Amino acid sequence: MSRNELLEILHQGLIEMDQPLDRQTEAQLIQYIDLIAQWNRVYNLSSIRDVDTMVTRHLLDSLSIQKYIKGKTILDVGTGAGLPGIPLAIAMPDRQFVLLDSNQKKMRFLQQTCYQMRLRNVRVVNQRVEEFRVEPLFDSVISRAFSTLKDFITQSQHLVKPNGQMLAMKGVYPLTELQEVAAPFKLIEVYPLKVPQLNAERHLVELSYQPE
Repeated sequence: MSRNELLEILHQGLIEMDQPLDRQTEAQLIQYIDLIAQWNRVYNLSSIRDVDTMVTRHLLDSLSIQKYIKGKTILDVGTGAGLPGIPLAIAMPDRQFVLLDSNQKKMRFLQQTCYQMRLRNVRVVNQRVEEFRVEPLFDSVISRAFSTLKDFITQSQHLVKPNGQMLAMKGVYPLTELQEVAAPFKLIEVYPLKVPQLNAERHLVELSYQPE
């Protein structure tokens, strides 16, 4: 599939999501997918091989949570190949992103990607989440396919500031996992996400960290 065709799939998908971006930003997003496809041959970054499918499952899926993100500093836990952090950082250049993962091969890919694409609002950290320490704490901590809600909270809560948000991307409505959410975390909302061309349920869980 040609680059122009990929750009058109992305462009139309963003319009359907009511999240239009300028053409330069769209081109950056496709460049990121190109890099995943190139490195995938050696590093096995993603089980998806078709770039047109990557546009839907990687770019549009990641960007579907953009309007729910609050604050200026965002941590992407278990980022893997940079999802959702890289697409969000490209679309939101006024926010600061930290991408955290313990997989060294994927971190090498992300470091090269940030350098090659000149993503100055992204920092890559190769560390386990429970061992990572930082000051100041983050306004928002997000995860795409990291773990259960309970594990996400337990392992990441030391990284979010008081009254900050935690966002967990899920597939089907996570009823059982939601029953395990307890103080000092408060469930704010579970948002159904509509991702164009993706025939699967997607939800976003928003939690607020409210220590006494």
